[in-house]
Amino acid sequence: MSELLLEIMCEEIPARMQVKAGADLARMLSDALAKAGLDVDNVQTFTGPRRLVFVADVPLRSPDVKEERKGPRVGSPQQALAGFMRGAGLNDISEAEIRSDKKGEHYVAILEKPGRDASDIIAAAVPEIMGKFPWPKSMKSGDSSFRWVRPLTSILCISDGRIVPFSVGGIDSGNITQGHRRMGRGPYSVTNFKAYKNTLQTKGHVILSAQARADIILRNAKTVCAKAGLELVEDIGLLAEVAGLVEWPVVILGDMDAAFLELPADVIRLSMRTHQKYFALKDKAGNLAPNFIVVANQEAPDGGVEIARGNARVLSARLDDARFFQAEDAKRTLESRYDELDGIEFYKGLGTIKDKSGRVAALARELAPKVGADPDMAEQAARLAKCDLVTKRGVEFTSLQGKIGRLRYEA
Repeated sequence: MSELLLEIMCEEIPARMQVKAGADLARMLSDALAKAGLDVDNVQTFTGPRRLVFVADVPLRSPDVKEERKGPRVGSPQQALAGFMRGAGLNDISEAEIRSDKKGEHYVAILEKPGRDASDIIAAAVPEIMGKFPWPKSMKSGDSSFRWVRPLTSILCISDGRIVPFSVGGIDSGNITQGHRRMGRGPYSVTNFKAYKNTLQTKGHVILSAQARADIILRNAKTVCAKAGLELVEDIGLLAEVAGLVEWPVVILGDMDAAFLELPADVIRLSMRTHQKYFALKDKAGNLAPNFIVVANQEAPDGGVEIARGNARVLSARLDDARFFQAEDAKRTLESRYDELDGIEFYKGLGTIKDKSGRVAALARELAPKVGADPDMAEQAARLAKCDLVTKRGVEFTSLQGKIGRLRYEA
């Protein structure tokens, strides 16, 4: 067995696409190699902001294949013999063997197909796979018609320590990789996966494994919080996303203006999470703290002071917007917005959101007595349920629709 190492580098891959892309690469390349007669073992894939990596053990050569193909009976019409020879690749029927069974004598073609070098199989398989790779969205770059999620920058492909030569989208394969853009760009020449991984994680300042990056972020975030007397609000989804945004994660504690804590906690957390990719923190009492965790993609000379300050300014601008929207929404009651729902189409042929709310309100009134609820309150709740769709906060923070309505009703 020999080691196959493939690295496809491009501009930044959206974090949400990385995990599936790694799985797709493993599946498609393993299937293509197996179909060509190469048994694939010890498959590993790694994903990051700029690279997809596949490493596995494969034979140096596919096995020779010997196949017996049964043909027509001896004495069959010439047309049947011609079809058999054509399918078996024979020039003359004398090249076939004659064998006997209970039904009599028949022709048998012995087909021998020599094996192929693994490098030839790989060189044919990778461009084909990349050409039909199932990205949710892809783009062309330069003069090439080739499509990829972002413009390709390099392809590294090594089998048994040697370059597997091919070209995709105008990029030739080689044995060169790149490290972190600022902290260890390279280029670096490698001959195997061990050297590749060690070079990236030392000189290159790239943590290859997404899980390793996530573990580093979580561990360091908890350490920073513990020193500050705070507690991390854990968020598995955000952790996975941030791990896909950085190659060399550095955890930094930031501060925000405590006056913003007057905003609903859900609004603050959403602004941090969705817009800025920050982790929220709690104080010892369990309340939202005027702090956040930001994950940088580099080690700053000042320890991250300016990074924290800059991110705090950006967060303040976001929360200022939220405070403005809250003040604007407070000028009107939730009930007064009901008629505005007539401007939002629910579904073609089924009217507007207002029409839908009216139907739901009628159903709520009818069903309320059956469950012991007050008909008037049930009808009112149904009529108001969608009113926050036309509030400024409801438009800005779409994932909080429903919660925004409750907050506005209770205000």
